[in-house]
Amino acid sequence: MPKMLSFSVFSVQLYLFLSLMLGILEVSLSQEGFCTAPSVLKTDSNALPLYWKVTNPTLSPSHLQDLPGFTRSVYRRDHALITPESQVFSPLPAWTNTLGAYLITPAMGSHFVMYLAKMQENSKSGLPHSDAERFIFVLHGTAVLIDASGYTHNLNVDSYAYLPPNSTHHLNCEATATLVVFERRYSYLENYSTGLIVGTTDKQPLLETPGEVFELRKLLPTSLPYDFNIHIMDFQPGEFLNVKEVHYNQHGLLLLEGQGIYRLGDSWYPVQAGDAIWMAPFVPQWYAALGKSRTRYLLYKDVNRNPM
Repeated sequence: MPKMLSFSVFSVQLYLFLSLMLGILEVSLSQEGFCTAPSVLKTDSNALPLYWKVTNPTLSPSHLQDLPGFTRSVYRRDHALITPESQVFSPLPAWTNTLGAYLITPAMGSHFVMYLAKMQENSKSGLPHSDAERFIFVLHGTAVLIDASGYTHNLNVDSYAYLPPNSTHHLNCEATATLVVFERRYSYLENYSTGLIVGTTDKQPLLETPGEVFELRKLLPTSLPYDFNIHIMDFQPGEFLNVKEVHYNQHGLLLLEGQGIYRLGDSWYPVQAGDAIWMAPFVPQWYAALGKSRTRYLLYKDVNRNPM
């Protein structure tokens, strides 16, 4: 009897996996699937905006959307995949008129927080905890950053800002905006400090990636004061990581465009725009881009500190 039960469970798992892969193939071939999402921001007024799929995700393959209890989300000891149908939004603490969904927190084992913030009309941000630094990346809409000196910075889609620990600031939004936010307690080094940074992805140079084919931009300085960086990584369809990475750094990832397969530990996950991933230290990791358009993802990585 136990053998029959084991076989039955395996059959259900195999059916769900094959159904999911079939659904992703159907999305890839469909004219309305996210593989047809634009890779760049177009000037045509009818064109879809950059990163539109993150705020308007495909929740699951069409033939599984009505399957009760179905989700692609997974939580393991050394990694997590949080997909849009599992994201839970609620009022964001210390923010006004803003809903937030925490995607990565220390409860998982991370030393940073990653969350989505949906700012509504006449909304305002709060401050992070004492000694916490903050990184903001705009996915949709426009927000206005007022820094510690009282200067204003308009943050549009693909813009970002880094706020040093204990720096007074706030974001205002008159209409709507969606942000992805990273926060962590700053790891101080004597005689070093960080400063306010405001920029856009397209202004950052492409960097060399020896032995790899993907395109890489780093949004923060690589100098010693900064204890993390944010990478923007682009893959054309069919490209993949040559190195099967295993390292001490943690990652927080948000897929901005495209789709593919991510290996985490011994598991292989179909992923698409809107998915978030946490990777613990030393979890084996690898990615391959599928579909008809580029993959772009945003990646948090801790740097410049001794892991001791």
